[in-house]
Amino acid sequence: MIRLMDLGTEYRKIKQEIDKGIREIVDAQQFTNGGHINRFEEEFARYLGIRNCVGVSSGSTALDLALFALGIGEGDEVIVPSFTFIATAEAVSHVGAKLVFCDSDYDTQNINVDRLESLITKKTKAIIPVHLYGNPCDMDRIMELARRYGLKIIEDAAQSQGAMYKGKKVSTIGDAGCFSFFPAKNLGAYGHAGAVVTDDGELADKVRLLSNHGRRAHYYHEMIGYNYRMDSIQAKVLSIKLVHLEKWNENRRRLAEIYTDSLKDLPIGLPQRDNDKIPVYHLYVIRTDRREELAEWLKENGIETRVHYSLPLHLQPAYKHLGYKEGDLPVSERLAKAVLSLPLYPYLEEDKVHMVIEKVREFFS
Repeated sequence: MIRLMDLGTEYRKIKQEIDKGIREIVDAQQFTNGGHINRFEEEFARYLGIRNCVGVSSGSTALDLALFALGIGEGDEVIVPSFTFIATAEAVSHVGAKLVFCDSDYDTQNINVDRLESLITKKTKAIIPVHLYGNPCDMDRIMELARRYGLKIIEDAAQSQGAMYKGKKVSTIGDAGCFSFFPAKNLGAYGHAGAVVTDDGELADKVRLLSNHGRRAHYYHEMIGYNYRMDSIQAKVLSIKLVHLEKWNENRRRLAEIYTDSLKDLPIGLPQRDNDKIPVYHLYVIRTDRREELAEWLKENGIETRVHYSLPLHLQPAYKHLGYKEGDLPVSERLAKAVLSLPLYPYLEEDKVHMVIEKVREFFS
């Protein structure tokens, strides 16, 4: 079986570092402090080239905290793409703001910037562009709209650790950036973890307070907050892995280029790469109207695939109350019927990539 991803191989490559780091924390009994979290925050901020990083419990809580800290809530509207994971939309719901779904661009799968301006109203307070699959959004045009209309931009970089847009790491362009360190991500913890990053010191301070019960000192609480903190073991794992991230991302790009060069003559859609963007290929996603047949064929030949994502958010039962119907966001709906993720991870052997290519080509022959 050629797996979609293989975290076991990654662990075996860095086992000594990981085991030693976790043992240090257990021996010292420093599960929620001891400097490991602060150390990772400093290292990750330096890696991104940004002033502040606040480690939190997940990518979902990172989005919640960013919205809360920016003062977005009831009566406000926030524009998000419909074709993404639900956490992006859930955060808007959690703060009581109104969701406004935007269609996506078929070639990039990212939010369609051409559609954004028509969705902005007097109540719009923020846009959350998602750098889907590790491919950066068109941030120049998004930031120009933000300046024109006085909007906040929260970058959802959950799938894009290390991706670049015009020389800057994604997450550092808007008012805040949010990361997930779910185990399968390019930079993944061994459990749930996330981060909020920003150049705004006051915003970072508020995120930090909110994530830790609104307190700076034990039993003294300045505001009502949450228990959204990162733990020490996840911070240590992330510090160890961060050293390897650039090499891992480069391996992903190398394997993605092999896929693209070998499949470009087939009647399928392939990931697009612009000269001013450096993607990190969290997923290698193709598009075909024959997705179900292809997925079954690959399964029969021992190749694991997955669909990210099979139903756009505006058609999810959870958001039925918003009144969207089929046909409202046609590109998102088309993508949901066409996308298929092929195996890709840093330690995937090149011969296995060629085996996947061989079977895809055989299917279309």
